Amino acid sequence: MSTVPPVSTTMLPLGDPELEARLLPELADVEARLARAVVGGDRLVDPPASHLAAAGGKRLRPLLTLLASELGEGANDAVRDAAVTVELTHLATLYHDDVMDSAPMRRGAPAAHEVWGNSVAILTGDLLLARASLLVASLGTEAVRVHAQTYERLCLGQLHETFGPAEGQDPVEHYIQVLADKTGSLIATAARYGAVFSGADPEVAEVLTRYGEKVGVAFQLADDVIDLSADAATTGKTPGTDLREGVDTMPVLLLRERLAAGTLDERGAAVLERLGAEQLASDDALRAVVADLRHHEVVAQARELAEQWAHDAVAELEPLPASPVKDALGAFAGLLVDRLA
Repeated sequence: MSTVPPVSTTMLPLGDPELEARLLPELADVEARLARAVVGGDRLVDPPASHLAAAGGKRLRPLLTLLASELGEGANDAVRDAAVTVELTHLATLYHDDVMDSAPMRRGAPAAHEVWGNSVAILTGDLLLARASLLVASLGTEAVRVHAQTYERLCLGQLHETFGPAEGQDPVEHYIQVLADKTGSLIATAARYGAVFSGADPEVAEVLTRYGEKVGVAFQLADDVIDLSADAATTGKTPGTDLREGVDTMPVLLLRERLAAGTLDERGAAVLERLGAEQLASDDALRAVVADLRHHEVVAQARELAEQWAHDAVAELEPLPASPVKDALGAFAGLLVDRLA
C-alpha cells in the first residue's frame, strides 16, 4: 500500500477548534481511502499510480468537500467517496499536465514522466481517472453527470490554452476562462459535492459552486505570481516552466497587453524578446528571465487580480448564514491573498 504523509489543516486554518476536531479525522479517513484507491495489487502499475499521492499535496479539494458538508448534516460515506473522487481526478490531470509541460518536478519529487516515461505517465493519469469514474458511479447518475461535465471543462480548458485565443478575442479574458475551466471547475465540484451529499439545501450547493469556481481562478492567478517569486524547494515545481513551454501566464499577458497599447517599458520588452527563444532551454537563461519578470510591475498587477477574484469568491458566500463554516470558507479565499504577501 502507498505510504502517505500525515494530514493537517495548516493549509486552511479553520479558526474553530470544534470544527477542526470534526474535520481532521475525516480528512485522515479520506487520505486512507485515497491511498487504497491508487493501488490495485499490480507490482508494475502501483508505483507510478501511487507516485503523486505519496508525494503529498495540499489536499485542498477533499478538505473543501468535507468543509462544505458541514453546511448540511456533515460527512458520511458518500461525502468521503466524493472527496476521494475529486482528488483522484486532480491527480490524473497532474500526470497529463506534467507531460504536456515537460515539467521535471512535481511536489518536490521527479515528475512521473521523468521516472517512467511519457507513455506510462499518460496511461497512469487515464487509470486514475477510470478509478475516479468507478467511485463516482456509486454516488448516482447526477454525480456521474457532474463529474463528466467537470472533466469536459478540464479538457476544454487545456485545449483552449493550447490553441490560444481566437482572432479578435481578448487574451486576458481568454486566459481567465482557461483558469475557470482548468482549475475552477474541479474546485467548484469539490464544494458542490460536499453540499449535495450531506443533504444541504440546493441553494447552498449553488452558492458553493459559484464560490469554488472563483476561488479556483484566484488560486491559479496567485500561483502565476508565486511561480515567479518562489524557488523550487518552496513550490515543488521548477519556476518558469510555463515560460519555457511558451504558455503565457497572467504577468506575460499583461506585458503583451502593454505592448499592444504602446505603453511597454524597456525591461518588459526585453523579457518578451527572450520568451520562446531557443536559448530559454538553458536553465541559466530561464532563471534570468524569471528574475527579470518577477521585478516588473505587471507582477503586482497580477497580484491585484488574484486578490480581486478572492474577494469576489468571498462575496458569493453572502447568502449563507453566519457560522464557523462560513468563516472558514472565507479564510480559504483569504489565505490565497496571504500567500502573496
